[in-house]
Amino acid sequence: METNFFEPTLPPTNVVGKPMDRVDGRAKVMGTARYSAEYPVNGLVHGVLKTSDIAKGKITSIDTTAAAKEPGVISIFTYQNIPKPAKVPSALKEEKKWQAAQSYLPMQDAEIHYAGEPVAVVVADTLERATQAAALIKVSYQVEKPIDSYQDPKADLFDPQKIQNGKTDGRKVRGNPEQAYASAPVKHEATYVHAINHHNPMEPAATTAVWEGSDRLTVYESTQNITMSQGSLANLLGIPRDQVRVVTHHLGGGFGCKGSFWPHTILTVLAARAVNRPLRLVLTRPQMYTSVGHREDQEQTLKIGATQEGKLLSLIHEKKSTTSPWDNYAESNSKVVNMLYACPNFSARYELARANVMTAVWMRAPGEAPGSFALESSMDDLAHQLNIDPLQFRLLNYADKDYSDKGKPWSSKSLKECYTRGAELFGWNKRNSKPGQTRRGNKLVGMGMATATYPVHSAQGTARVRLFADGHAVVQSGATDLGTGTWTVMTQVGADALGLPPEKVRFELGDTRLPTAPGSGGSQAAGTVSSSIMAAAEDLWKKVIDMAVGDKKSPLYKAKPTDVKVELGRMFLKKNPKKGETLVAALSRSGMTDMEGMAMGKYGAGYEEKHFAGAGGAAASPEEPGGKNEKGEEEKPSGHSMHSFGAHFCEVEVDPDLGTIRVTRWVGVHGVGQVLNLKTATSQLYGGAIFGIGSALMEETFRDPNYARYTNHNLAEYHIPVNADIPDMQIEFVPEKDPYINALGVKGIGEIGIVGVAAAVANAVYNATGKRMRSLPITPDKMLEALRTTA
Repeated sequence: METNFFEPTLPPTNVVGKPMDRVDGRAKVMGTARYSAEYPVNGLVHGVLKTSDIAKGKITSIDTTAAAKEPGVISIFTYQNIPKPAKVPSALKEEKKWQAAQSYLPMQDAEIHYAGEPVAVVVADTLERATQAAALIKVSYQVEKPIDSYQDPKADLFDPQKIQNGKTDGRKVRGNPEQAYASAPVKHEATYVHAINHHNPMEPAATTAVWEGSDRLTVYESTQNITMSQGSLANLLGIPRDQVRVVTHHLGGGFGCKGSFWPHTILTVLAARAVNRPLRLVLTRPQMYTSVGHREDQEQTLKIGATQEGKLLSLIHEKKSTTSPWDNYAESNSKVVNMLYACPNFSARYELARANVMTAVWMRAPGEAPGSFALESSMDDLAHQLNIDPLQFRLLNYADKDYSDKGKPWSSKSLKECYTRGAELFGWNKRNSKPGQTRRGNKLVGMGMATATYPVHSAQGTARVRLFADGHAVVQSGATDLGTGTWTVMTQVGADALGLPPEKVRFELGDTRLPTAPGSGGSQAAGTVSSSIMAAAEDLWKKVIDMAVGDKKSPLYKAKPTDVKVELGRMFLKKNPKKGETLVAALSRSGMTDMEGMAMGKYGAGYEEKHFAGAGGAAASPEEPGGKNEKGEEEKPSGHSMHSFGAHFCEVEVDPDLGTIRVTRWVGVHGVGQVLNLKTATSQLYGGAIFGIGSALMEETFRDPNYARYTNHNLAEYHIPVNADIPDMQIEFVPEKDPYINALGVKGIGEIGIVGVAAAVANAVYNATGKRMRSLPITPDKMLEALRTTA
């Protein structure tokens, strides 16, 4: 393979990895950071949704007479008069041109399929007037009895061929799990229930639609993926993609609910074109519960067979969950069950039931978070059954390769180091192995732990790097910043790539006019965008080197470009590092004002294939054999399996009189490759753990079984953790180099922080009380009932 002078290994760092303050922090504190509902637009009008009170039935009449008479009302749209899109999502889904979560678009006919479905859009000159008019609309229905969940007696469970809207097989078998389980000396079977969860970002979903004529559109959208939103709008409207611009400079959280495309956006765009005015529509907090997806209600049954010595023999995983009337979405819980530990036999099966709910959607670590709750709880149960320390039990079944993917070697794995460091920080050796024996005053005290993991999802993106002769640079990529620090970490990457101080680098994102990048979701943005910036920097380096070696005044004059190396913005001869100069110096001497580099960067398998396949690397000669093919022949795996890993350690206090559970200590240690910013990365892992603690102890949306309506669709009754619920936390990272995943060895961290958290809490509760809690959230009423029940 031809050797490139840019070596795909970790470069020496200057600001990458350091705990640099956020570059967007001042703008957010001063209020100058604009969110999607805050852009000043001339002639702006406001839209408000009127939503259905029923979950199933048909509209028999809509009376807009009183609403239309309200001052300032410009127009009221219903299914009877709203302009139709060029194509609806269901048609695009059949054409395989629809990647968003829900393939149903409301307000196309009189049918109602879920509570909170939009039935009208009111447009007025102020938000207050639009809100008042919407309240005056009277809708009559022919009501039918809805199905509320997979637990409804009328629900029909079915086996989907594919879940996650076609991305994952509905069944999977490796080895002979049923036979292995039947003959296993030690067996364990348990069922776990996970409540409906909603994302609840601080910023509600918002759309500001601005038309130029009838065929050129700018949308200020609260989305995690401007590229996906642009494509969805272009396909629905039937206009070229380059005539749709999507802007998202700042995002007030999303956690997955803003990672897809939802009906309110296209309804806003259609209404804006009809009234020929810029239109802004912001969802209310209750509408956030019925407009942008949720984590589905689900139950998992896990069977584990093992030897008397504790070696796993069989894992059988089954899941039931609720989906919408149109789409086969389910979190892929079985993936983490399949890959986390060494086990020769595995099977997975999913069952879905259609109900009168909107399509569920990915929510922080979709599949891995609920899947790890079942797996890691059962692992603790087996450890207790076999009288083995839970940490030692996990080490006994440590996977030295990915058994779920033909035995591929890991690109890097620091899980053992995470276990060791976490146990040391937490004081795991002080844990009493006998449940219910440790007290602190009148409180029962327990310790638990669990493993964390999240995959590297392959992605690619582009970036542009422009270096100016006066020593500053502009770095651009059409990424989004969820609020987690993309602005900052990509400034750091650009600074190191060009050898400039961060204050001399301006990173631009959040606009589809910039080079295309993937969305912020699936923990892929950091790895992809940083790789893209490095690739664009390499393109710039080549151009400056070519200029320098032809410049008589350059120390590199007449050198071969392949003999020149670049580190932190300085070009020098590989054999004589003292002979060289900076990129800025060469550019300044040339008389040019600036020079630009642009390139595509790859993250995950695509990067490995580009840099290692056929080059004698691990991708070409894997260390471990894989499984067997259809002919029974041994197969060699290609490439590496790519995951982040970590470990959570938790202490809880349980009040036996009140049933309350308080997390009193927390330690998390993770191996995530190159950390781009120690401060923002630590904050991410804090947030993930807090997110998981909320899921474990309090987060639950209630859907009325008779009316299929949410009864606690607000932050007063949907409980999330506050400061008083969370103890001081210790978060650390173990050093880890991974040359196979991208140019900097960066693994994403947005999801891994929540994986295993609920199980760590439940395991600590079991150690404190001797009661195994298998239904999330573990609320005081459930805890009291368990404590009063004799095992």
